[in-house]
Amino acid sequence: MKKLILITIVAMLMVPAMLAAQTATGTLTVNATVNSSINLVFNSDGAGVALSAGAGTNTATLNFGNVSAFGAVAAGITRTTTANSFTVSTPVDVLVTKANSASANYTLKAQLGAADAVNTWQVGGTAVINAAQATITATGAYGFNVAEAIPLTVPFATANATAISNTINFTATAN
Repeated sequence: MKKLILITIVAMLMVPAMLAAQTATGTLTVNATVNSSINLVFNSDGAGVALSAGAGTNTATLNFGNVSAFGAVAAGITRTTTANSFTVSTPVDVLVTKANSASANYTLKAQLGAADAVNTWQVGGTAVINAAQATITATGAYGFNVAEAIPLTVPFATANATAISNTINFTATAN
């Protein structure tokens, strides 16, 4: 009987020890290095044609729609004509913002995505071609929508129903 009581007492003393929570610890060291950055997005300008896709992103689409040398033009488009061509133009807002940067301003450049031997392209009054970037502004202010006119000049010799399409690649560089 003594053995049975002793075994019972020993077993009762071991149960709480076996039920005690097991723990482990560890330490995680976290490192990060902050890099300065800038961001460029396109927005529809209130005085121009609304972007047809991508407003608020860095990949947007501007669609002039059907254009002609004479007759009505869509809202937000201005048109001028010369003796042998016409130009349609609309503003697009370019917004460049910065984070974690001491940069006072930025340089904005533009370049045509593909050669166009027929039509003439501009951004903000500066001709853009595909061979080299053109400086649009040397000291742009961060955090403001800047309206950049996008004129497209089309010769009168262009055939009816000709589709015109190209890309303009913008690069903002912190100064």
